[in-house]
Amino acid sequence: MQPTTSLPPSDEKQQTVQDMFTAIAHRYDLNNTLLSLGLHHSWKRLAVEMSGASPGDWALDLCTGTGDLAVLLARRIGQSGRVIGLDLNERMLAFGRRKIGKLGIPNVTLIAGNAESLQFCDQTFRVVTVAFGLRNVAHLPIALHEVFRVLKPGGRAVCLEFSHPCREPLRRLYDLYSFTILPRIGKIVSRDQTGVYSYLPASIRAFPDQERFKHLFLEAGFSRVTYRNLTGGIVAIHVGEKPA
Repeated sequence: MQPTTSLPPSDEKQQTVQDMFTAIAHRYDLNNTLLSLGLHHSWKRLAVEMSGASPGDWALDLCTGTGDLAVLLARRIGQSGRVIGLDLNERMLAFGRRKIGKLGIPNVTLIAGNAESLQFCDQTFRVVTVAFGLRNVAHLPIALHEVFRVLKPGGRAVCLEFSHPCREPLRRLYDLYSFTILPRIGKIVSRDQTGVYSYLPASIRAFPDQERFKHLFLEAGFSRVTYRNLTGGIVAIHVGEKPA
């Protein structure tokens, strides 16, 4: 696969993205830490805190990758609860299962599945989370409607995602980093030839800004939708509730 600096058409996106993440799965966690300067750990902890997950809850972590958020959720809800981590990419899941096994966390199960056609019954989960994954789905409104469907009334959806810096100087600096430095570091560390680290900044730029993404939550049926900017808006956490 040739390196890419643009987004694939929606009908090709799923397979293209999966090919990319299969290629970098072995260095995914390391690159996340390097490229975010370690900040992704605190961003994820805050997202789980904002989920309001409580002991005994059932939680779903979409686009779970190697399971970072699923692990944090499992620790919060305790052994009386259950976390399902779902992802399309089997190689990412394999690394996640290995991580969870080493940590000895019994209440997490990682399974394959598509965020746009969830295999769960209506009103199954108290909490649904997703970190840095909705950018990669082919049809964002469909995925949000699926999240709404599987949530219990009164349940909460939390999305941690790269967003749009609030101030112009930071935006210019961030673009320089994203489109110039990040692809070079990512390619070197992961030895990737698929162009995933050029795709990532392009997908961030194309993703709805904070207010537009909030509106998509509302269109999917959520109420009390809020968001919190982190690191000057480089990252945002959106939270929506399913009306009781």
